[in-house]
Amino acid sequence: MLRAMLSWLGFAEGVDHAHHHGDDHHDHGGHGHGHTHGVIDPSIATTARGIWAIKWSFVILAITSLMQLVIVALSGSVALLADTIHNIGDAGTAIPLWVAFALARRRPSPRFTHGYGRVEDLAGVIIVGIILFSAIVAGWQAVERLIEPRAIAFLGWVAAAGVVGFLGNEAVAVFRVRVGREIQSAALVADGYHARVDGLTSLAVVLGALGVWLGFPLADPIVGLIITAMIFGIVWQSAKAVFTRLLDGVDPHITAELRHAAEHVPGIAAIDGVRARWVGHRLHAEADIVVNAELPVRQAATLAERLRAEAQHHLPALSWLRVEFKGADAHAGGVGQPYSARSHRS
Repeated sequence: MLRAMLSWLGFAEGVDHAHHHGDDHHDHGGHGHGHTHGVIDPSIATTARGIWAIKWSFVILAITSLMQLVIVALSGSVALLADTIHNIGDAGTAIPLWVAFALARRRPSPRFTHGYGRVEDLAGVIIVGIILFSAIVAGWQAVERLIEPRAIAFLGWVAAAGVVGFLGNEAVAVFRVRVGREIQSAALVADGYHARVDGLTSLAVVLGALGVWLGFPLADPIVGLIITAMIFGIVWQSAKAVFTRLLDGVDPHITAELRHAAEHVPGIAAIDGVRARWVGHRLHAEADIVVNAELPVRQAATLAERLRAEAQHHLPALSWLRVEFKGADAHAGGVGQPYSARSHRS
């Protein structure tokens, strides 16, 4: 039964697709495809089709949220308020990210020598703050309604607004999954399945309205609290993702893939260390590798280029790789002089 439910939601198919994608394309970027805001997977952000999907998802959810907001004002339903805030959060995250993408395209300057990719991380912090504030407001309204119950007007319209929320999220789900498969983005496919779950959250508003209609007025604030708890869960996941990047943290799988890439390059005896960090949606990395101490500079440059190509095959988001070579004597604790080469992809 659980398998059937996961299949209906699309999770079973999504897992299989992501696994197949990873095997065929070595796309082991180490990104958790959880429902986070403020961080967009590079497989989406680096393709015009992916950005196009984000824009249209914003339009669909914005229209859905506006329709729900009108019913919230008329009915006073806190469950619908929480669901509307949830949908506004999903839609509104695109705005600061669009601004960040526009700034990130600017060329590096004498002051900002690494470019403006960090603006995306700043946008992520703003997004997390907005969603946290909205969750507090939704929770406060629900608790207040539990303490002082009030009658809800237009129950039929409240239920209809819940259905609208479901349909809007389902439309986004179908759209994201379809485009995600076109551009082979497991992240966008996963986002589509999360939108489908969000649609089920909207249906909880219908249950709350039904409970009030059956004579249980606390059903509305209880559903509001449940949805608020879900929003707080999203805040927690998003905050971890955003602040991990701010602290130059990466998934350990990324450094493991860099080490794995070095194993595929003949001439590299060992790897002393790897370092990686995100600058916006692009990955910057460094690798210390051990080679023959007598290796000519020209061959070292060729080796660096081969390592860069192999690393990008494993990590498509990789845009910058600095390779430092160490002779075997330095690796063993000697005083050999390391030299370095840098590979870059715009």
